[in-house]
Amino acid sequence: MSRSPAVRPAALNAYFADVTALKGVGEKTAEALTRAMGPRVRDLVLTPPSGLIDRTNRPTIAGALEGDIATFEVTVGKHIAPNAKNRPYRVRVFDDTGDMTLTWFKAYPQSMEKMMPEGSRRLISGKCEVFNAEIQMTHPDYVLPLEKAEELPELETLYPLTAGLGQKVARKSVNAGLDKVLDGEELGDWLDPAFKAQQDWPDYDEALTLLHRPEHPVDISPDSPIRRRLAYDEIFAKQLAMALVRERHRGLGGRSLKSAGNYVEDVLKGAPFPPTGAQARSFEEIKIDMSSPDRMARLLQGDVGAGKTFVAALACAYAAEAGVQTALMAPTEILARQHVETLRTFLEPAGLTVEAVTGRDKGKAREALATGMVEGYIDVIVGTHALFQDKAEFKNLGLVIIDEQHRFGVRDRLRLTEKGQATDLLVMTATPIPRTLALTSYGDLDISILDEKPAGRVPIETAILPLERLDNVIDGVGRALKEGNQVYWVCPLVEDSEVLNLSSVEDRHRQLTAIFGERVGLLHGRLSAQEKEAMSQRFKAGEFDILVATTVIEVGVDAPNATIIVIEHAERFGLAQLHQLRGRVGRSDKKSSCLLMYQGPLSVNGKARLEIMRQSEDGFLIAEKDWELRGSGDLLGSAQSGVPNFKLANLDRHKDLLETATQDARLLVQKDPGLTSPRGQAARTLLYLFEQDYGIAMMRAG
Repeated sequence: MSRSPAVRPAALNAYFADVTALKGVGEKTAEALTRAMGPRVRDLVLTPPSGLIDRTNRPTIAGALEGDIATFEVTVGKHIAPNAKNRPYRVRVFDDTGDMTLTWFKAYPQSMEKMMPEGSRRLISGKCEVFNAEIQMTHPDYVLPLEKAEELPELETLYPLTAGLGQKVARKSVNAGLDKVLDGEELGDWLDPAFKAQQDWPDYDEALTLLHRPEHPVDISPDSPIRRRLAYDEIFAKQLAMALVRERHRGLGGRSLKSAGNYVEDVLKGAPFPPTGAQARSFEEIKIDMSSPDRMARLLQGDVGAGKTFVAALACAYAAEAGVQTALMAPTEILARQHVETLRTFLEPAGLTVEAVTGRDKGKAREALATGMVEGYIDVIVGTHALFQDKAEFKNLGLVIIDEQHRFGVRDRLRLTEKGQATDLLVMTATPIPRTLALTSYGDLDISILDEKPAGRVPIETAILPLERLDNVIDGVGRALKEGNQVYWVCPLVEDSEVLNLSSVEDRHRQLTAIFGERVGLLHGRLSAQEKEAMSQRFKAGEFDILVATTVIEVGVDAPNATIIVIEHAERFGLAQLHQLRGRVGRSDKKSSCLLMYQGPLSVNGKARLEIMRQSEDGFLIAEKDWELRGSGDLLGSAQSGVPNFKLANLDRHKDLLETATQDARLLVQKDPGLTSPRGQAARTLLYLFEQDYGIAMMRAG
């Protein structure tokens, strides 16, 4: 799945040339361009302008407004050279309606007189300022003789800059890059002709040209046909690669796993609750996939507390009766050991063996686990990433389950199934994300959704309180402790900061310990994995009444007796994270509360976010609202979410294109799996252009 430049289409050579191949780009400029946009010509031409200078505004001097970018046709009047050091050089100019002053610092009189001889006519363009009630312009962007008026661009694109890179050099480099790629071979058209005509989109080369050389300010707008066409190209490339991965996974051929369902019946009979409709529906979808001759590649997306682990247990039971082992990977040791505990509870009635394999196992214990795996005594093996990177061997691995998949990417998914033969893949996440983002992150998977909570769960009462009411909250916590309940207390920082005026867990732990004694635990990300797990287990066992923690408790800490969670500076967290944190309570039939404490004054956006939390416990609704309020860029950190970092597409503005691109990509791969048709050949080029060539690698491997 590595890059394969040797088979990259020759038509893309100009795109993948180093920026130093462009005229006027030396080593220093290349370094600056690399920092700002990237090291290759493609990086320059696929970076959309960040803004535009419109020089079509042609007022008279009397009609000019402060702050406007304006272009004037003037007569040059008197030059006023500075009479002291560090004073500006000024030139008076005028038209029929009035006069104005042009100002330069560190100007040479001879150069100025040559550029603007007194009495000559000049075109000047720049930003208008007002000084002493008079219009003036400091360092005009352009001063041109009238006969060179065509050299003044009416619209000038702006690009991302960095130290050592100015707009003129950036613009010149992008234009040189554009000339280079347009002089090369045509890339063909990867768009469906009927769809392109319906959208009234330009050809790719025309769209790219107008992006960097716009004829109208609207051309660079995200909603223009030009930007939408290029955004679709980028999204389509990503979805096409995923469609190829999906097709390859299916095409590799799976094993039809058949079982009478006795183990599943045992698990259902022994469960403390009947499955919800969503759990039953999702397991049925999984069972159909596992019993088919194709490999399963499915995402189980559950809301907080919707019981995805129970569905996973049913899948494990089905796999075991069909004679294969299951490997479940979790992102942390805490979560891995929690899964072992939960799965043992569910699977014991069926007589199945569940064990954890982590980096902590050494010597004879590790050998015993290895033997159990390779000889098939262990039915379900739970571990962290090490489970798949190790020399771990299985007797007959048939099902791989990955929890909290947002920590891992498409390539990881493929690699993890290679430990077995024709392995089915089930991916799980308890982070509800909008459907649009699910398509970008999990476009290679079928999706099952758990949108119901088990019966008997009492709704969590959510209250919004200012931090000034901290003493009242502490009193309320004291009353809850007397009733035998436990409390989570979340703070944004580990230790006090001189820069940020935010609560820290260490400070709050000291304060609460002074009030409630030694039964106050402390948990944060700087503790070792063993320390975190020990603290989590001690809290669950009831050794502590209060657990003061950072967001490290977001996943993997499960204490059903905890009925209150206090979240300080709730306005600092995203809705998805607040929803995950709130899900730490409400895990029993006891009444639970979530107290969102904020530092005022709240912004309109901040107030709206907290109000959504108060009104709803529906994680999918909350995820959609979070996107509406914050946008996809802030919704989930890219490293956490796996959401691709698009350059031309903006998911907030172009999400309507994503569904079409996904369907289009899947249809093309079904009709033309080898991408050998004229459109398929162009689509191959597109994959390389947007560096989604791992899709081609999948096709070759298949």
